[in-house]
Amino acid sequence: MKKIIALALMSTAMSGAAFAQDTAITEFRIGILGGENAQDRMNSNECLRSTIEEALGVPTKIFAPADYNGVIQGLLGGSIDLSLMGPSSYAAVYIADKDAVSPILVKVNSDGSTGYYSIGFARIDSGVTSLEGLKDKVFGFGDPNSTSGYLIPAIEIPQTTGATMDNGDYFGEVKFTGGHEQTIVAVNNGDVDAGVTWADGQGNWEDGYNFGALRKAVDAGLVDMNDLVEIWRSKLIPGEPVVLRNALPDDVRTTVTDIIDNLGETDPACAEAIAGGEVSGFDPITHDAYTSIVAARLSQSN
Repeated sequence: MKKIIALALMSTAMSGAAFAQDTAITEFRIGILGGENAQDRMNSNECLRSTIEEALGVPTKIFAPADYNGVIQGLLGGSIDLSLMGPSSYAAVYIADKDAVSPILVKVNSDGSTGYYSIGFARIDSGVTSLEGLKDKVFGFGDPNSTSGYLIPAIEIPQTTGATMDNGDYFGEVKFTGGHEQTIVAVNNGDVDAGVTWADGQGNWEDGYNFGALRKAVDAGLVDMNDLVEIWRSKLIPGEPVVLRNALPDDVRTTVTDIIDNLGETDPACAEAIAGGEVSGFDPITHDAYTSIVAARLSQSN
């Protein structure tokens, strides 16, 4: 994995306490997107929180708002410093203030690739095997700021059905569940006939693939994938970026970037915990990887 800041680290290596004295920050805040149980989100990111706190020498806190917009507004308002977020959520921040944050790293799949998919799924006992079987049925999106749970399927599914996502145009009803975990549970319980969530699409279906919301749901014991069936898959979506607030001091940005960049080697279990499944670590990324998502988000808002 590339060490993009090795030279900078040589000039900033020092104890956590001394480091804190040389920066203007008094605490560091990590924002976790909604879509699953808040306590589970905080537990998964505790390893990162404690590592950053030790390195910076200042209290480091995790914030887990109920929805994606809480993190978006936190980054824009300066009350959140770091987040691993979906491309659409990053695009929302960029559109509101292009100077607020920068993508610094992206999750790397176990095969060395980056990116993931929006996965459409239904209960296997429903008999639905494709979008064609969902006419006049209830379809579930997650959060309106989710890339895989709304933005991309809202663009790509109508290309298949030849209809809009408006209620009654193709699907009988289209509703928001509140997040990925909520969508998975809603489909599993029969509250909606089908929905979309995210996964890397690698590994085994029965495991919920290698990482993503399905894998998290399986690991949490929420679903048995043998009860579900994949009915649709999007084109490859650019990987989820780790974004960092630009107003932070350079030495803070350097240290935090290095911690996460090396996490696949220094603490693989932590890398997988915050990524939501099997990953090899994180690699550098820039805004250029997400220009298509920004354009897609703008097109949906017009």
